[in-house]
Amino acid sequence: MSEPIISVRGLENRFGDAIVHENLDLDVCKGEILGVVGGSGTGKSVLMRSIIGLQTPVAGEVTVFGEPMLDRDESETTHIRRRWGVLFQGGALFSTLTVAENIELPLREFYPHLSPQLLDEVASYKVAMSGLPADAGPKYPAELSGGMRKRAGLARALALDPELLFLDEPTAGLDPIGAAAFDELTRDLQRTLGLTVFLITHDLDTLYAICDRIAVLADKRVIAVGTIDELLALDHPWIQEYFNGPRGRQALDAKDRTKKTKEKAA
Repeated sequence: MSEPIISVRGLENRFGDAIVHENLDLDVCKGEILGVVGGSGTGKSVLMRSIIGLQTPVAGEVTVFGEPMLDRDESETTHIRRRWGVLFQGGALFSTLTVAENIELPLREFYPHLSPQLLDEVASYKVAMSGLPADAGPKYPAELSGGMRKRAGLARALALDPELLFLDEPTAGLDPIGAAAFDELTRDLQRTLGLTVFLITHDLDTLYAICDRIAVLADKRVIAVGTIDELLALDHPWIQEYFNGPRGRQALDAKDRTKKTKEKAA
């Protein structure tokens, strides 16, 4: 594996008496799409928020691009935060701003001297990059479908040309066709832009389609990291139930059918 872009060691998160993470370790390697899975309440989003600085852990170490993220003033990590983009659940767009204005927001924060014309040009480019129609820019989030809002959130996450992309349940709530299209877009962007992707999902189709490795959260920590085949070789009950259950078998069958179709076309 290549060098880690994200390294987490001994992470501990608590909410009152509830322990969410304890002695959690994880590496995310440069250029990979890492899927993060786990049951409800295992703290997948809390882990992401701990990495990007929205959650302060009780203990542990987090480094991104080789630099420590914890116990530092926000001004000391600005140069690191410029290098990542985040798509939160549901898109998390500002409802009173247009799609273009949402995309321009990170640019205005980090590069306040950019001209309005350049901001508009960058927003238009990111709209196209995310697969939205050209007329989506002046629209408000309420005027978009759920799938379009996800893409608008992705466009905002790409505003600063990041090297690292965080995606939190990007296909949740989408129909199978829309989810597959978003998966394909994610993989295309990762390859074209050389992105490293931290992807939280419960979608087995996404895991089979685009993830290079998968990290499994259970028992308050990351219990395993590897390819699907490597995970299937483990005897942990949650892993076996998740990947060998009815939905897991359906996802595997779908992947096999897609592979055979591509082989015939070739």
